[in-house]
Amino acid sequence: MSAKKLRHLTFILHRILGFAIALIAIIVGLTGSLIVFQGEINEFQLHQQLGTIIPQGNRLSLEVILDFVKAAYANQPQMALQRVYFPTQPDDFFNVVISIPGNDWVGVYLNPYTGAILGDSLHPNAVQRFIQIIYELHTSLKLGDLGLQIVGIVGLVGCIVVITGIILWPGWRKLMAGFKIKWDAHPKRFNFDLHKVSGITTAIFLLFTFFTGFAWNLGYVDPLIRTITFSPSLPELVSVPLANQSLRPFSQQIKTAQLALPDGALRSIDLTTDPKAPLRLRMKLPQEREEYGMSNVYLDQYSGQVLRVDNSLKASLGDKILNSFEPLHYGTFGGLPTRILYIFVGLAPLILFITGFVMWWYRKPKQKDDYSHKRSYIN
Repeated sequence: MSAKKLRHLTFILHRILGFAIALIAIIVGLTGSLIVFQGEINEFQLHQQLGTIIPQGNRLSLEVILDFVKAAYANQPQMALQRVYFPTQPDDFFNVVISIPGNDWVGVYLNPYTGAILGDSLHPNAVQRFIQIIYELHTSLKLGDLGLQIVGIVGLVGCIVVITGIILWPGWRKLMAGFKIKWDAHPKRFNFDLHKVSGITTAIFLLFTFFTGFAWNLGYVDPLIRTITFSPSLPELVSVPLANQSLRPFSQQIKTAQLALPDGALRSIDLTTDPKAPLRLRMKLPQEREEYGMSNVYLDQYSGQVLRVDNSLKASLGDKILNSFEPLHYGTFGGLPTRILYIFVGLAPLILFITGFVMWWYRKPKQKDDYSHKRSYIN
């Protein structure tokens, strides 16, 4: 196959797949732009809603905090504790995540010094509801598991569209031409220039977001990466119930975890009702950019034995690649500048679709004229 024909087939594939996923890619891109600073917006809204917390000595222990939650929701017999997010500042609050019938993920916010319940996420304000809707549209189009699969497939196809676009980029023939926009040119040329420059400048970031979205939503990537990088799969961890022994107190578990990872700051604990599940404590090392860290300590619920320590700085190559998905998807790998950049990256699918459609439209009349010309020539 000649290079010219291969390029033509690449162009056809790029156009067909681009149009096929355009609508969903635009929705995911625009909603992604809106939630780049979702965490900060939610934090600001919560502090406005819950009021100011005045530090008063030492924080209450986790056991006491959980007792306050259990007492407050005693009328919900099916209530289950899911996770606890710890305060990161002296004026921050405890966030205890529970599940109740009809709601799988409810945040309960408590004063860390008095145990007073300040509010919960069952009654969000308008801004919080809007952000939640946008987030659900971004991850699953608000279609549940089906939406997760659709967005995952779009992520995979999006990678193909980006790669074919990179192949077709005219800058491979002349570098500067690939980045040049002729602002005073004919609209047809200006539109083409806008398409090629918008595409190449956002290509790598679109690849990051499309691929990580595909990997998370469909879940086929983890074993592949571990196989390619010769990184062993992590063994399943189990807590061993001991006869006549209750769960080890959280205060002791926390001390054990901090000894296992001395430089780590405790960010959250995953709670469980499964007697055989391990206790996971998420820690943040000073070198980690992610707000809640990427390191974990797993403990036996009963003996307090350290089952595994996942130090993100000492992880295998496969684990480091998998750990990179979160900062690459959310744009946190470069701090504030890359997060701001990701706002504009989210606009790229819309810009590329509009300019791509205009390019197709400009080509369509030419095809008709050529056909009419051939007919008149034949007659």
